[in-house]
Amino acid sequence: MRGLHVTVAALLLSTTVALADASALYEKCAVCHGAAGEKSGLGKSKIIKDMSKADFIASMKGYQDGSYGGPMKNLMAPQVKALSEADIAALADHIIK
Repeated sequence: MRGLHVTVAALLLSTTVALADASALYEKCAVCHGAAGEKSGLGKSKIIKDMSKADFIASMKGYQDGSYGGPMKNLMAPQVKALSEADIAALADHIIK
């Protein structure tokens, strides 16, 4: 039973850390997209809080591989290049409710 408590505690801690990391990651995004993803970045992007998680994740991966972005591609590619899949998923969970 003790092992179960330790496992649950570790899971809760890792979830809290992931949320904190997503919040920290999002700070640079907030400059253009707003504190809650409510703004159109530079008046050209989609409002990210209104996207589905799947669309948000696909767009981030598309920016990374150069297959997505239109007029924002050159600006966004360097912003998302170093994000891991876990980072992108955490950002999606942080922004999209």
